[in-house]
Amino acid sequence: MFPTFRSTALLLLLLLPFSARAGLTCADVLKSLGSRLAEATCFQSADLTTANPATTPANNSLIGLPAGAFTPVTDRGVIAPSAGKRTPVTKTVPGLQLNARIASDPAGQARFLLRLPNDWNGRLVVAGASGTRSEFNGDFAWSDYVLQRGYAYASQNKGVLNLSIVTLTPPPPADPLACRLNPASPVFVHFFDNDTGQPFARWAEFMIKAGELARDGVKAGYGRSPRFTYAVGTSNGGYQVRRAVELAPDLFDGGVDWEGTFVDEHAPNLLTDLPPAILNFPDYASSGFNSAGTAASNIRGAGYPPDIVSGTVSLWGLYNAQFWEVTQCQWQKRLDPTYDTYGSGTGTYNYVSRLSFSDVGAQVAAFATTGKIRRPLVTVAGTLDALLPIDHHARAYARKVAVSSRHKHRDDDGDDRGDRGPAYRLYEIQNGNHIETFQDAFPQLELIEPHAQRAFDLLVRQVESNVPLPPDQCVVRGGSIADSPAQAGHCASLFVP
Repeated sequence: MFPTFRSTALLLLLLLPFSARAGLTCADVLKSLGSRLAEATCFQSADLTTANPATTPANNSLIGLPAGAFTPVTDRGVIAPSAGKRTPVTKTVPGLQLNARIASDPAGQARFLLRLPNDWNGRLVVAGASGTRSEFNGDFAWSDYVLQRGYAYASQNKGVLNLSIVTLTPPPPADPLACRLNPASPVFVHFFDNDTGQPFARWAEFMIKAGELARDGVKAGYGRSPRFTYAVGTSNGGYQVRRAVELAPDLFDGGVDWEGTFVDEHAPNLLTDLPPAILNFPDYASSGFNSAGTAASNIRGAGYPPDIVSGTVSLWGLYNAQFWEVTQCQWQKRLDPTYDTYGSGTGTYNYVSRLSFSDVGAQVAAFATTGKIRRPLVTVAGTLDALLPIDHHARAYARKVAVSSRHKHRDDDGDDRGDRGPAYRLYEIQNGNHIETFQDAFPQLELIEPHAQRAFDLLVRQVESNVPLPPDQCVVRGGSIADSPAQAGHCASLFVP
């Protein structure tokens, strides 16, 4: 049967870029989202990429907030490689940008970002945020990449602001929720997500809320809903991606989680892993970074990858100075606030024993990942991640997905039906780590960003064209994700010099 004029016209309409048909207006988008947003600003931009300084607001630019609460410029560099190594911007992307607060948030901290390119490809990407970072966290790593390919882009801040500085000098502050930046620092900060009304369970809620707002904004801007919506995110943002494909299959068509945080009330989790590293690092440093010593053995025994040492600088040392203790403090004060953080000790915190003295287990269980994915998901993780060790986070989540899949797809007699449900893949990046800029000090490290972006393209191909994803694999140092990998499954060596 020959196509009718009407069906042919409809097909041409879908294939045309948006800019050939109509014009984006802030009025349409704001009218659609209406009272669901507060303090909204919307503007037409000649370029939505980070090549345009106006795309990312200045640090501390929200009136009425303390320094450190809103730091977009800092945030976008947290997950991305250093300048010259990150996503290249090769074209301008004119369009519309909306920044706002989510009005339904009782804490008044949830924020939302939407970017709509004039030349739209009919698809939407919704990003999570790492750490306690803002909605601009993915500007370098994700927004620049997808906008140049025609995707609409949205992001959020997990419903919470970042931090405020409590004190810059001794003595320690009276604030019971204050965390010092590192074991040798007199600087103490207060994380907003340790406040009352900020349970970590909100992280999934606001990922989904951002997806709903973004889809409505896209429809208002372009006159039609996105054909496909994808979730992307790094670290805690990767956790948000996992929850998105577990909880909201009608909203998200698939996701890419880059170094996602594994959350489970049973070990391992961050509160079981971080204390041994914090406790043993001083002795390890005093030993001259002796990899054969007891302290190094204890750190590796807690799940951590091998250290890299260059003169007086150690990869573990960078994590110790910037992440281990402050992350342990932040999570402990939210999940087990009755523990005496600095009196009893950060390195001597014992999660298992605390189960008998507090409700920390129930607190963690409230926002645990289930592994019950309902849309295709790809995890990309580095073998040298010394904040979220691969066997205790990426591989742990892969194991949970596998168990969930086996349980879900057995018939009443217990026989395997062969239907494995949505595709899941784990791509391990040999020598990759949690912080891309650490490659500046240790050139042996591999960047994960290009592999995460490649995984995104492969996910899109799988969802939209039913092309099978490459198998689980070790992406060997200097290699790339391959249909026929040299090393299927897990990397045999976490570190290759």
